[in-house]
Amino acid sequence: MIRKRVVVAMSGGVDSSVAAALLKSEGYEVIGITMCFNLGDSSGKRPGCCSLQGIEDARRVAHKLGIRHYSINMQKALKEFVIDDFCRQYLKGKTPNPCVRCNQYLKFDVLLKKALSLDAEFLATGHYARVVKVKEGYSLRKAGDLFKDQTYFLYRLNQGQVKRALFPLGNYLKSEIREIARKFDLPVADKLASQEICFLPDDDYRGFLKRQRNIRIKPGQVMDKEGNILGQHKGIAFYTIGQREGLGIAKGYPIYITEIDPKNNRIIVGAKADVYKSEFLVKDLRFILKPIKKKVALKVRIRYNHKEALAEIFPIGNKIRIRFVEPQFAITPGQSAVFYDKDILLGGGIIDKVLN
Repeated sequence: MIRKRVVVAMSGGVDSSVAAALLKSEGYEVIGITMCFNLGDSSGKRPGCCSLQGIEDARRVAHKLGIRHYSINMQKALKEFVIDDFCRQYLKGKTPNPCVRCNQYLKFDVLLKKALSLDAEFLATGHYARVVKVKEGYSLRKAGDLFKDQTYFLYRLNQGQVKRALFPLGNYLKSEIREIARKFDLPVADKLASQEICFLPDDDYRGFLKRQRNIRIKPGQVMDKEGNILGQHKGIAFYTIGQREGLGIAKGYPIYITEIDPKNNRIIVGAKADVYKSEFLVKDLRFILKPIKKKVALKVRIRYNHKEALAEIFPIGNKIRIRFVEPQFAITPGQSAVFYDKDILLGGGIIDKVLN
């Protein structure tokens, strides 16, 4: 019997390592590939994703499993598709999610093409998600472990990419994964999880922006909603909607960023209640199977750690207008709004403008 070949994106962490082990145990011919983004190791307390240490850990796991392993330098692609956009969006006063773009452009484009060039039928990752074959094609469903579900990061995949995707952890609980790693005697079984953005090992995006030579960040005014000037900010790139810390302004009650005005280089602040909004526009839409063409009620998630909430969705040309039934905290331009029908990921887009 001819074994199906699959490439596993191995970061050196426990999740992708277990994904490789499970596929090997199921009879696949497994090839591990680690994307190299960082030329140095993390300087923080947590292990760096795709760092030199990550490559070495992935190599050790591959050796243990008896599979081929390669590393591929993705620094150029990371800069072109992720970092440059990351910087542009912050300079516009928006808050991007680089992991969404990494999955769209790097893992399931550049790396998937590499997998196909190796005559692999699938690209597998350690994401907690499920692919289900349906009449219309392939759908993406939430993981069995709803607390770990990562479909939010995958909403920009197209049918060709979903068809080639394998998510071996989709039906497992996170609590089961380390036990499986120990069962296979993987050298990363007790490795701490990597949670930082791969090119920000210290989680300091402000410091990262300051180090970019082609970026000029200008200070500006901090105002309340009545137009009173309360102070000065250090540059809109350093702030996000809902932020409370780092403003240096005393009002007698906690104040939060309610709006960023890039045109006038201003930050608007107010009480916590002012950060709750209901209505906004979404652009740059992507759908897993078919687009939303008429008014519908769905659950919407406005950031990865947001508990999705019921909303009315109104298609308007090439955008969608969303109105939450209950106001939500910190609807933030630049973040992704992702649409769900029960456990089915329908698609999503980039939050463009908050209306009220």
